[in-house]
Amino acid sequence: MNYIIRLFYNWYRNAMKRPLSRRLIILGTIIYLLSPIDISPDLIPILGWIDDGLLITLLVSELSILFWGYSQKSHTYPTVDNNSSQVTTIDVEVIQ
Repeated sequence: MNYIIRLFYNWYRNAMKRPLSRRLIILGTIIYLLSPIDISPDLIPILGWIDDGLLITLLVSELSILFWGYSQKSHTYPTVDNNSSQVTTIDVEVIQ
């Protein structure tokens, strides 16, 4: 059983590295969550909600990673010029 979980995890991580696969998996997850067809029906109290909860968790984490990547690309951070003449050296003495 542990081998099957590891195999699925490796497939999932490799699929998420490709932009088209990532978008298709996110779209498929949204469609699955909105469709009335379920692997485990929601009529079964706790078992019916487990697959939806796992998919919602994966969807939120992947969307947050996706949006985090876009926000990091859109921001430009100032860089330090190593050749500048305004180099400040701070001498720190450690007291124990």
